[in-house]
Amino acid sequence: MRQQCAAVLAALFIWLFPILAAAQDITLRSRDGAIELSGTLLGFDGEFYRLRTQYGEMTVDGSGVLCDGVGCPSLTDYVAELTIAGSATVGRVLMPALLEGFARRNSLRTERTPLEGDDFLYTIGNPRTQKIVGRFTFHITNSNEGFADLLADSADVVMSLREIRPHETELAKEAGLGDLSQPKHARVLALDALLPIVSTRNPVNTLSLADLTKILTGEMTNWKALGGPDAPISLHLRDAQSGIAQDLEDRFLTTPNVQLAPAALRHDSNQALAEAVDQDPFGLGIASFSEVGNAKPLVLSGPCGFQLRAARRSIKTEDYPLTAPMFLYMPARRLPALARDFLAYTRSDTAQIVVRRAGFVDQAAEEVAIDLQGNRLANAISVAEDAEALSELRRMGETLSRLRRLSLSFRFEPGATRLDAHSRSNVEQLALALTTGVYNGRELVFVGFSDGEGASDGNLKIAAKRANAVRDAVELAAEGGDLSQVSIKTDAFGEAMPMACDTSEWGRQINRRVEIWVR
Repeated sequence: MRQQCAAVLAALFIWLFPILAAAQDITLRSRDGAIELSGTLLGFDGEFYRLRTQYGEMTVDGSGVLCDGVGCPSLTDYVAELTIAGSATVGRVLMPALLEGFARRNSLRTERTPLEGDDFLYTIGNPRTQKIVGRFTFHITNSNEGFADLLADSADVVMSLREIRPHETELAKEAGLGDLSQPKHARVLALDALLPIVSTRNPVNTLSLADLTKILTGEMTNWKALGGPDAPISLHLRDAQSGIAQDLEDRFLTTPNVQLAPAALRHDSNQALAEAVDQDPFGLGIASFSEVGNAKPLVLSGPCGFQLRAARRSIKTEDYPLTAPMFLYMPARRLPALARDFLAYTRSDTAQIVVRRAGFVDQAAEEVAIDLQGNRLANAISVAEDAEALSELRRMGETLSRLRRLSLSFRFEPGATRLDAHSRSNVEQLALALTTGVYNGRELVFVGFSDGEGASDGNLKIAAKRANAVRDAVELAAEGGDLSQVSIKTDAFGEAMPMACDTSEWGRQINRRVEIWVR
């Protein structure tokens, strides 16, 4: 009977936020005194207790019980503790700006205290009660070490400039942290991009992705091959452990046994890299869009004449092929209420303003009028080769001319039917907008596009299938909302509006997409 009562008392969760205090024995009693549960306190998040009991590990809602014992935490003076570790690019500027914005919105005060190295502590207080309500510690390293800290249980949130790798996902599962590849445990905080940059004294202005790959792997070593001077190319990259360098490897080193050029000059910060390239007339670096400095960005080109320039809108829509999402990863355990509120804030409209002011590309959905998409339409016209293609192009023009394109795009993992990490985050973002009524009374059209490989009728069917798949994913994620207030449709135009040349896997991957158009 006692076991049944204890089971009724416990509200079970998978994991809870661990407090950094010595475990002590406590007793929890229901407020009427009818039920009690004793055990070793393992954690308390301000709302729930986690105990090791004779019945196993249990989680108990603190609002329904009284705590007895020297180890009982204070319900009124509880301080939320959170450790955020990982990418310096995310942690040095963006996360502090967001945390300070969150505090201002909630009438809280923050105090920043330097710690060892680049680390720092934010103490969050309530000026009305003069009490400390939170301590957020930032451990500034790189994406690699951020995931290592999470697996070692020395961090609660990871900042990363790259998607979690398969072996890290498996290790997290084995450690009981959940599937970190799922949208509920991973979110895109902001957008950045990888840019090839050169000195302003270098005459080269464009670079194809194929040639960039050859430079990165050491196959191409002289500027003369690119129409530049007869001089060796000096390659500048971030340090091997940085998220930018690892993202570069994941994108370009897809062939077994191929490595980055060993003679590359490594830099421990984005600023140092940009400054070195600016001073090196024969240098080429891969920089962050947010930290180009005085160097000159190169425009990505292709043999079919397409050119792709990194700009805020092309990064937001992922039309620029080297867009780099900035991730936050959170394990499958309950974080303190203050931490959960902060993470929810990072998706708000107010937070998107903070992201822009910090120099990064925000995720606020923008509507782009068709008259601002002249390059895309010109590309579409240039590749229309026969009467059937021109007819489909005409139908596309008639359909989309009444609509405006949303800046949210959806793409799939290479060779797979699964949406990529950024697109999975976009699903959650669009679903949230639908459930909160942002598009009530409007029409949303999920429009599928394909690459130009294969027969056009087959490409059209594939594009339509992708559009339906994305629509279904968004509707599933928004199942709590009243979707009857929104007209949701799908359409497809196959290969009618390519974003890049189909001569490379890069180009084909960019062209396979689903866009959202609204009226």
